[in-house]
Amino acid sequence: MRFGLPLVIFALATTVGGARADAVLPLASHRAVYEITLVDNLSARMPNSQTPVAASGLIAYEFTGSSCEGYASNFRQLTELQRSEGEPISSDIRALTFEDGDAKGLKFQIDSQSEGDPSPAIVGSAKRGASGDITVALSKPAADTLNLGRDILFPTEHIERIIAQAKQGGGAMEARVYDGSDTGKKVFQTLTVIGKEASAPTPETAFADAFGKIRRWPVTVSYFDEAARDAPPEYILSFDLYENGVSGTLKLDYGAFALTAKLSKLEMLPTQSCAK
Repeated sequence: MRFGLPLVIFALATTVGGARADAVLPLASHRAVYEITLVDNLSARMPNSQTPVAASGLIAYEFTGSSCEGYASNFRQLTELQRSEGEPISSDIRALTFEDGDAKGLKFQIDSQSEGDPSPAIVGSAKRGASGDITVALSKPAADTLNLGRDILFPTEHIERIIAQAKQGGGAMEARVYDGSDTGKKVFQTLTVIGKEASAPTPETAFADAFGKIRRWPVTVSYFDEAARDAPPEYILSFDLYENGVSGTLKLDYGAFALTAKLSKLEMLPTQSCAK
């Protein structure tokens, strides 16, 4: 079982493949650490010997860049699930990505292992052509070229689109998203539900000074494998999304169980503004 976070959560085009709209706040360069635990009282969903009874781990994430120089991210997730019977299930996922500031290209390298056995690395790049079509060139695990079609967002572009929708009052938003994860060939069909702007003080109380009065919205994103018609979502992700692109504590629901990833460390990094 693969139980990593979809990379698309960590990252405004007026149209897909068009120029990004100027935001009130630029996406913030930052480092964040999230501590993983099991959501309580979920064993009743699918009670059996394989149902997790505890979970531990962490997510370490660094995001830097700007709309003029592009966006780089460095992601690692370590997870261990304890079962009522048998040995724990462990997973280690690492991902490096670079997304052009104009959302015309994405480079990615993803390494993962489960139970100590490494999976083949996924290395490649995706380019958006003049017509908006996405072409993917994979070099690992095997050389391959894919034509994914148009109307597809890259990860940071997707986050920007969600923020733009939130500023317009929220609601539901559908989008096709590609981040190179899984096999390097998967396109996620996503359904995002954005709530009303939060008015209560930030729940990330330890980082109140860092967030200040930055706006935030409750967001739930369901990720579907586009190739698996009529299948339930692979993930349902819930979190507070701040206007500067930082994600608060996360809840990741896999159906049989759910994990919480609590924001435990946050370091804001210098964010360069684009020269005018």
